[in-house]
Amino acid sequence: MLQYDPDWQVDLARYPSSRPLLKEQSLWAVWVYRFGRRIDQMEGRVFKRMFTAVYWLLFRIVETLLATSIPKSAWIGPGLRIWHFGSIFIHPDAVIGSNCTLRQGVTIGNRTSDGEVPVIGNNVEFGAYAQVLGGVRIGNGAKIGAMSVVLSDVPDGATAVGIPAVIIEKKAVTDASSQIDAKTELSDQLLQFPSRSQKQWSSAEGRKRASAGR
Repeated sequence: MLQYDPDWQVDLARYPSSRPLLKEQSLWAVWVYRFGRRIDQMEGRVFKRMFTAVYWLLFRIVETLLATSIPKSAWIGPGLRIWHFGSIFIHPDAVIGSNCTLRQGVTIGNRTSDGEVPVIGNNVEFGAYAQVLGGVRIGNGAKIGAMSVVLSDVPDGATAVGIPAVIIEKKAVTDASSQIDAKTELSDQLLQFPSRSQKQWSSAEGRKRASAGR
């Protein structure tokens, strides 16, 4: 049971560098999470108890050294990728789909004690310090901008930015294809550079509205 984990193999495939466990500390947290999930599937009571004690020791070490908390009770699909690490918190009851990407400072949790927690779809990308709180659903292929605070649902393929986050839909741009490409590129920039990109977005929106008013 502890020898092979297909989900872990998919995780590894998203870390293309050679010997990623020596180069990517974030992968330590992913490995400990997968290790804990495999232990929960063990049948022998004695060995399960022994390995569970080892898991909790490793979990606390990773949580302390990397400031990254991904408890084994959370459900996370294969292909998890964490860029950098630190100040990452995943609620124990959170559900995260396949091939999702986290960055430093991401929080996925509840808004109140014993409150509902998010459900994250597949292929969702989180910018640095993004927060998703409460019983919200993040659709497949969505992007959450850096330093955004998401308190409501995000549809499939949309980008959410701001505090509180608002939705940017690609279909909202109906002009030339170059404008669509520019908006897609801007969404990618928001994942890493919130301050500068948000100013650019606000300026672009202002010019667009001024042109429409003429």
